[in-house]
Order: sequence, then C-alpha cells, then structure tokens
Amino acid sequence: MSSRELEGYRSGQPAQLADVLERVLDKGIVIAGDIQINLLDIELLTVKIRLLIASADKAREMGIDWWEGDAFLSKRNGQGELEERLRKLEEAAGLPTSPKQESG
Repeated sequence: MSSRELEGYRSGQPAQLADVLERVLDKGIVIAGDIQINLLDIELLTVKIRLLIASADKAREMGIDWWEGDAFLSKRNGQGELEERLRKLEEAAGLPTSPKQESG
C-alpha cells in the first residue's frame, strides 16, 4: 500500500470509486450465494451463484482464460463469423452490404 493511500485512510476521506475498482480488479473478489425455493419441504428450485470479478491478467494468474478459446469472443475467429452473420442479415433484409473483407 502506498503512502498516499495510507494518508487517505488516516484523514478519513472516503475511497474514490476508481481506487476501489483498481484494488478489486488487481486482487479479485468472489461473490457466492445460493437461492433455494421450497414448498412444504419440497425443493422446487435451487440457484447457485458464483461470481468472480478480476482483471484479465489476474484471472490468467489463477488459470482462468476461457475467453481466449471461445470462437465467438476471439477476435481472430469470432470477428469473421460475426461479420459473415451480419452480411447475411443485411442481404436478407435487402440492405446494401459492404464487400467481404479478407483478413490478412
């Protein structure tokens, strides 16, 4: 923790949103909870929530990098697929389409 951060805590000033966000993304935070709906001791629905909030770099440190293999999210693969789908939709709607761009 820097001396500037310590001074801010000592003076009783509230933490700025940017400082809090930077700390959360740098360290990571896990939010977990379960929601259960029962009727007469019969379980109708259970929702388990596990949420990790962290920067991409911190997630990689923890071994989480699912977005890199996802074709839809990947720029090199998903972008071409997304552009192709958009071109087909434009054609179906009778709109003028831009020429197909080749990735290089």
